[in-house]
Amino acid sequence: MIPDIPLPHALVLLDYFGIAVFALSGALVAAEKKQTLVTFMFFAVATGIGGGTLRDLLIGAPVFWVQSNAVLAICFGAALLIWFASSRRFAGAALLWLDAAGIAAYATYGAAKALGFGVAPLPAFAMGVLTACAGGIIRDVLAGQPSILMRPELYVTAAALSAGLFVSLAFLGFSGWVAVILAALAGFALRGIAIRRGWSLPAYRD
Repeated sequence: MIPDIPLPHALVLLDYFGIAVFALSGALVAAEKKQTLVTFMFFAVATGIGGGTLRDLLIGAPVFWVQSNAVLAICFGAALLIWFASSRRFAGAALLWLDAAGIAAYATYGAAKALGFGVAPLPAFAMGVLTACAGGIIRDVLAGQPSILMRPELYVTAAALSAGLFVSLAFLGFSGWVAVILAALAGFALRGIAIRRGWSLPAYRD
């Protein structure tokens, strides 16, 4: 039986936070490529909404950003912020840590929303990972740079931890709030340790 998981209001706010972080990362890539303001906005939107759009299409939910002005406003705001401010303020370690929080929040939210729409446990887990990672993959492909999937660093793994832990805790009967907090903190902690210590997954050896 699939549990009915209501989405706490604070989790929706975390969703907005994740959108903002990924939109900033998209705009930063446009800044590195010395692109125009239109390209800044395109990269910010594609990165910010990419994962959530794919998730909603796959689970049969209304696409989240077409019914509200807030999401695109966040993406446009992120693009304008990078355009008018020095990108150095957001690049480097600061963005890495914001991104770590973003993937943990986004993966948890994606898994929770999938469960709420009656998706089975394993697909719900996959939807959480997709929500957190697809936007970055789209950004990298558009920019012509190696995708996060091709890097050994613990990035997708952190998203998988948050999504998988949320689904597991939900089925063990934990309350929505407890499951959300534990899952998001676990993914953030793993990504944070990987940033600090340079952890990565072992590569295949023939």
